[in-house]
Amino acid sequence: MEISDPRSLFQDIRLRELNGFRVRKRAYVGDAASDFSEIGAVAVEHGGDVTPPLAISFCKSNKNSHILAVSDEDGYVSLFDTRRQFASSSSHQENSDKARVCEWIAHHNAVFDLCWIKEGTRILSASGDQTIKVWDVEKKKCTKILTGHTGSVKSLSPHPANPEIIISGSRDGSFALWDMRCKSNSKSRHEELCICSTAVVKGAHLSTQAKRVRRGKAASMSITSVLYLKDEVSIATAGAVDSIVKFWDTRNLKSAITQTYPHPVSTKKERRLHGISSLSQDLNGVFLSASCMDNRIYLYNVLQLERGPIKSFYGCQIESFFVKSCISPDATHILSGSSDGNAYIWQVNKSREDPTILKNHDGEVTAIDWSPFETGKIATSSDDFTVRIWNSQSSYCSSARSPSTIRRRVMAMPDAECRKLLMNDEPMPLAKDSNSLCPDEVSHEVKSLSPITMPKCSTPEAHKKRSLSDSELNETFEKTPEAALKSPSSVLNPPSSLKRKTIRDYFIAAA
Repeated sequence: MEISDPRSLFQDIRLRELNGFRVRKRAYVGDAASDFSEIGAVAVEHGGDVTPPLAISFCKSNKNSHILAVSDEDGYVSLFDTRRQFASSSSHQENSDKARVCEWIAHHNAVFDLCWIKEGTRILSASGDQTIKVWDVEKKKCTKILTGHTGSVKSLSPHPANPEIIISGSRDGSFALWDMRCKSNSKSRHEELCICSTAVVKGAHLSTQAKRVRRGKAASMSITSVLYLKDEVSIATAGAVDSIVKFWDTRNLKSAITQTYPHPVSTKKERRLHGISSLSQDLNGVFLSASCMDNRIYLYNVLQLERGPIKSFYGCQIESFFVKSCISPDATHILSGSSDGNAYIWQVNKSREDPTILKNHDGEVTAIDWSPFETGKIATSSDDFTVRIWNSQSSYCSSARSPSTIRRRVMAMPDAECRKLLMNDEPMPLAKDSNSLCPDEVSHEVKSLSPITMPKCSTPEAHKKRSLSDSELNETFEKTPEAALKSPSSVLNPPSSLKRKTIRDYFIAAA
């Protein structure tokens, strides 16, 4: 099944909402050229000793989106400035010294995953020492330790809206939910607050056959990836035992509410042949990608999970659980590492075409990431002890904001003012961000415009409907939750009037 280009879909919506007037085209990853070139590479080393990187992540704040966090096997977390200009004659070690912002020892064990929270002021690190630490980036100081796992913590994912809530997956076969606002009655020897999980699900991906045949082997039950979905109440988990992706409701974690896998018609034995190394979701929360050990990356529509994958991408080699993949924020491309020493980029709407191949690494390409605000910039890490920064030849210095955000911004402008601006072909009056590090960057806010009174032309019936009070309107909507359920926005951001017991209703339409 072929899906339509997300750009054209949202473009059509914007055109309809603006009464057919033409709007200026925004820059997306999909607008960039398919050719990527390396703009710099840094060595991951400390005191002259190189070490393989395990996780990388661009800062998620607009102001510092060029800062890349790197964790490695020796337990360090390092921050690099990806906007530094590197001389072609410089060695990777020299580039590292030039671009490194800071580094610190986060754990006395490998750091398998990390993520930014709180507008880039905090970093979470997940380690083989079975703990998660919360770091103040400016002070390089640990403020909290999350304890309770009995195996290496392999994956982290923060709540989309509340940075105090996170989900973690471990090699012990469990995933845990954490609320860092909870009070702690104990402290570590270095005075950090120790926090216990609020909920734990054990054996989330341990099948009956795995218990019988491979009892005691952690690899048969390890949680390899967790993902807090954009609807803010659901969790997706994947493991090493099979290619099944399970979905859980955080309000009732007794059992998974639904699941999906690549081969709906295959036997149970075939479904357990391959594990999943990573999960990712686009900015709008519609698509979910799963990197599978059968050397394929599967793309699912979160609203149609019962149909299985809508697309699959192949060409890379996924021979270890360290090889990750990630869908771009605008859902137009998928980036993946590979065991053959290359990185691969596919266009989502052209899954059958050959991918773009990035070839400069000399070892297995493992962790990868997209820059959230600098369109066309990506980072790849490898067992060759380097992290490389790439950029599209036609990249833009602009925010890769989601199409839905752009649509809301256009809708917020008075209708007459929109027509005036568009007919004169003038740019919309967006507020400049004085703290932006990119000269062409604009903020997400729109300057206030004075209200414009427009003549109201309507039929008597339409006027009567508009004259209803707010309370009457709310009562009307509350009486018809089915109407709200049909709206795509109600799935990802359900109205408060819909009181559901499980998240199943957000995935499967009511009969």
